[in-house]
Amino acid sequence: MGIRDNLELVNKRIEEAAAVSGRKREEIKLVAVTKTVDIGSIREAVGLGITSVGENRVQEMMDKHENLKDCELEWHMIGHLQRNKVKYIIDKVSLIHSVDTTALAREINKRAEKSKKRLDILLQINVSGEESKFGMDPGKVRDFLQQTESLKNIHIRGLMTIAPFTDNTEEVRPVFARLKEIFESLKTNGYEGADMDYLSMGMTGDFEVAIEEGANIVRIGTGIFGARGQ
Repeated sequence: MGIRDNLELVNKRIEEAAAVSGRKREEIKLVAVTKTVDIGSIREAVGLGITSVGENRVQEMMDKHENLKDCELEWHMIGHLQRNKVKYIIDKVSLIHSVDTTALAREINKRAEKSKKRLDILLQINVSGEESKFGMDPGKVRDFLQQTESLKNIHIRGLMTIAPFTDNTEEVRPVFARLKEIFESLKTNGYEGADMDYLSMGMTGDFEVAIEEGANIVRIGTGIFGARGQ
């Protein structure tokens, strides 16, 4: 199937999963993951209604942002972000999903202040505890929020996680459910500069379970563009 058919199917599946959790399709933001995807394919997806794209790598975001200036797009940084590369994307990105250290938060805040903006970020939580994955320990989230309350040029908008890769999506349901628990718990505390608006979880292989467990942002690449290189 081509991008049009893939996107129609993805949207249908999002709608059905949202219905299971008592929500509508419009309540779920679809971020099209464009890692290694060519400009022509991205333009085709934009023509079919994609408004948000996610990149894993800073250089790739920079190159594509330059080539797609004529498109009205929200750019999301969804991959691991090194502090020394924040300066390259600060004026391009709408939402950074992968903030997992106070040092990175402080660097984003510093660069945002210089650019006279307040940047939206999500905290990446390593719910599964896998050593191969980035993200902070769930038990450290409250300390992080207390330590970053004074940072006025970042706005914490919610949480993100990456579940373990598995062919059985039911195995990752507890991971998504746990992040939703943390998300709801943080809503009741009221930290300065933090609002629990977005729950970013779920990719091509598990986004339906993620939505059923409360995700309102899903990050889908292969499901839209097909299998591609690394």
